[in-house]
Amino acid sequence: MRIGELAQQTNLSKDTIRFYERIGLVEGERRPNGYRDFPAEMVPWLHYVRTAQALGFSLAEIGKLGDQVRDSPDSAAALSALLVEKVEIIDQRMAELATLRADLAERIGTGCPLSPIGG
Repeated sequence: MRIGELAQQTNLSKDTIRFYERIGLVEGERRPNGYRDFPAEMVPWLHYVRTAQALGFSLAEIGKLGDQVRDSPDSAAALSALLVEKVEIIDQRMAELATLRADLAERIGTGCPLSPIGG
């Protein structure tokens, strides 16, 4: 399928698909006339990419994880394991943010908010 058809079926712009192709997320074959030809499997793959982005995965992670999932004998289990890892990362980041928030809140209203606390 040509890039316009792929864009229409995925609700992505042609520029987005070209960008994904440049970074290796999408592979299209160049025809002799210069047009790209994409396999039908790109439609569900691009839906996966958009969903993964909405769930907080970066494009680099999606590219790396996509290979792992495709090569896994049980892709559902592989995806679940990746989601568990992502939840752990989010939990860690939330704890770091809670600590930062507490530090900021403690400094509010002090004479010099940027001075070391307790020193």
